Amino acid sequence: MRLDRFDLNLLVAFHTLMEERSVTRAAERLHLTQPAMSAALRRLRDSFNDPLLVANGKQMVPSPHAQELAPRVAEIVATAQALISSSTLFDPRTSRRSFRIAASDYVTSIAVQPLLAEMAVQAPGIRCSVIPPHPGATEQMERGEVDCIISPEQFQAHGHPTELLFEEEHVLLGWSENPLFGKPITEAEYQAAGHVVVELSNTPAFVEQFVRARGDTRRIEVTVTSFTLVPWLLPGTQRIALVHARLARLFMDKLPLAMAPPPFPLPKMHEMIQFSRARASDRGLIWLRERLRHHAGATDAGE
Repeated sequence: MRLDRFDLNLLVAFHTLMEERSVTRAAERLHLTQPAMSAALRRLRDSFNDPLLVANGKQMVPSPHAQELAPRVAEIVATAQALISSSTLFDPRTSRRSFRIAASDYVTSIAVQPLLAEMAVQAPGIRCSVIPPHPGATEQMERGEVDCIISPEQFQAHGHPTELLFEEEHVLLGWSENPLFGKPITEAEYQAAGHVVVELSNTPAFVEQFVRARGDTRRIEVTVTSFTLVPWLLPGTQRIALVHARLARLFMDKLPLAMAPPPFPLPKMHEMIQFSRARASDRGLIWLRERLRHHAGATDAGE
């Protein structure tokens, strides 16, 4: 079949059917009636001369040819979405765009929150949603459902562009009346103290992976799934925590806390922004990344 005789909207229907494996759910997602979605599936079958999706109980099972087509169609759909959204006339002062960012609560606190404050004045029509990074975030980014993912370098997927957002160091944080902070903390004191640590989706955070690899024998007393929760759990206790330096500075004037360097060297963390290669020329996304870098740099400078 010639391209000029093929309805490209059918590729969107195919992409959605492959994700939902259900005519009913695909129709709901595309705001179509079920008969209209069934008709689209029939046209797809005729065009590709293949059943594509076959009913099996309450779910539809893709054919081998459909499985082969799926990643190629997904890339075409994402590229088309990026093309539509990549207007050279992007103006944050008048734009009505919505951005979706995958970022931890730590990154949200030190880079996204200042950007949102700026947007409230300088870009009032732009909307933003933030979700935590998760194993499926890369696939969402490839489908155009997430604009960018912010995470440490080693947690990012291969195959898409990345940019350095900022470098981060880690410090020890504890209650201001904890006697450990009255002098330099030795490694023996560090190991003997009770610790608060962060794990996200059963995955140790950047610094946790490093300290555990060096044969760490700390007494872990509290485990949480939020970076910004850690400072609140330290006052009134003798516990300590390894935290991001920016986050520690953010809370120093909010809670009775003390900060000290760790008793052993730690590598700097490279916090990266990743985005789909299909969106590299998206003017709105370029603006978003630049403003995030600006605010992360301002936080580093203590502004």
